[in-house]
Amino acid sequence: MINKLDEALRFQQTVLNLRGARQELLSSNIANADTPGYKARDFDFASALQNAVAGSAGKLPLVTTSAEHLAGYTGSNASGTPALYRRPDQPSADGNTVNMDVERAQAADNALHYEASVNFLSARLKDMTTVLQP
Repeated sequence: MINKLDEALRFQQTVLNLRGARQELLSSNIANADTPGYKARDFDFASALQNAVAGSAGKLPLVTTSAEHLAGYTGSNASGTPALYRRPDQPSADGNTVNMDVERAQAADNALHYEASVNFLSARLKDMTTVLQP
């Protein structure tokens, strides 16, 4: 019974995990808006969700020649989705590619979608508890 409930909610869990990881990435961009040389990053949510549902996280293992090598940074976030660099809209003297207008809009859009997913999940759980009650 628990396995069936878990399967029914797995998609929404994946969506919320990806939305949370994207929000962290966008917040990092906003926090580093004044850091010289910082490159703004983001990931394509649709392809990340498609990969997550298909079961391929997109991680590539590093080739090591010694057992003492460290794992290193693979350019992906906690969800295993590779973070891509944004193309700058305008050049900056310090090499920073963060555009605060774009970052705020993307963060607001992502937060709105996250809240909608939480509301959908809450309604689904409410429906399940209604069905399970005697």
